[in-house]
Amino acid sequence: MSKPGHFASPDDVEHAFYDAIAHGDADLLMLVWAEDEDTICVHPTGVRLRGEAPIRESWRSIFTSARIKVQPESIAHWQGSVMAIHHLTEILFVGDDPSPHGPLHVTHVYVRGAHGWRMVSRHASAADDGHQAMADAIPHTLH
Repeated sequence: MSKPGHFASPDDVEHAFYDAIAHGDADLLMLVWAEDEDTICVHPTGVRLRGEAPIRESWRSIFTSARIKVQPESIAHWQGSVMAIHHLTEILFVGDDPSPHGPLHVTHVYVRGAHGWRMVSRHASAADDGHQAMADAIPHTLH
């Protein structure tokens, strides 16, 4: 499957990524990934996948077993001329169950190449709200 035209920004890539999830389409989802054997996807279970084929098959398996809806919330973005990092929180809804799952802490890494921006890494981890509350309570001192 060939890649589409250019993604003009990391935000465009991210929007296309979540649109593909909303449609449950692994092939559409793979259009946002860089064509690189070193692409990495780490699912919340801790499984690390390297390369396009394993990433595609894992998402295909996810979409086959359940319909998921993701509500992403942007936390922080850093962008340079050729690389961008987005940190988000995701809330998941599975099937018709109205109960939210998560939250997940997610980091996306994007690179700009000859054909625009593409995702090269996604790392999703289950949030540990108890430890997060402790970390948020620590006073921050600027020197």
